[in-house]
Amino acid sequence: MNFLVDAQLPPGLASWLVGLGHSAQHVLELRFADADDSTIWNHALSVDAIIVTKDEDFAERTARTASGPVIVWLRIGNSTNRALLQWLEPRWPTISQLLNDGNRLIEVR
Repeated sequence: MNFLVDAQLPPGLASWLVGLGHSAQHVLELRFADADDSTIWNHALSVDAIIVTKDEDFAERTARTASGPVIVWLRIGNSTNRALLQWLEPRWPTISQLLNDGNRLIEVR
């Protein structure tokens, strides 16, 4: 799978995904740190990437359209990078299965 990690998440998340065998980039790598949501959305579409975000706007946009990138919406408050990965790791098998099943919006709590 190919992932695009949004700005409010740490670049280490992209590295973690690569360590799991996926392709992943953080928006900082693409010089999209200050890009608007549409720029990130369109880039994800152009490279067939799954957006990993904490931004509710992507979830709302996905709910309004029949096409667009797949969104993994992480519903975790502010946390350290380590705490984020500790929170995400046990949830990842379920997220991965939902992605493989074709879900377009995955809300992770």
